[in-house]
Amino acid sequence: MKTISVTCAIIYFENKILAVQRSETMKLPLKWEFPGGKIEMGESEIDCVKREILEELNIHIKIKQKLTSVNHQYSDFRINLIPFIAEYISGELKLKEHSAHVLLDKNELYKLNWAEADLPILKEFTAL
Repeated sequence: MKTISVTCAIIYFENKILAVQRSETMKLPLKWEFPGGKIEMGESEIDCVKREILEELNIHIKIKQKLTSVNHQYSDFRINLIPFIAEYISGELKLKEHSAHVLLDKNELYKLNWAEADLPILKEFTAL
């Protein structure tokens, strides 16, 4: 089974953290995740996460720190999820693929129904 390499961003909006909910038509429907997307051929991880956030959310971010990558096997695909902590820079947040978003305090993030691959990232992030 092929592994899909995907970046994601834990984005600070001042003291709050952005989480987005997958739409009903996406794989893992209605699960919450940190936004991001697939790395394109020849693209760096940081270029990918910045591009995906701009395409999906209409905002610019500044990368602050890379966290530990997660390899996770779902029933029909494998993902290598590469997380970054980032800071909101500019732009008006507009959801283009996701069904909802929330801005939460770090300790409130566990209330959401997360995609499984995001859980180790959430655990590492909340321990910082």
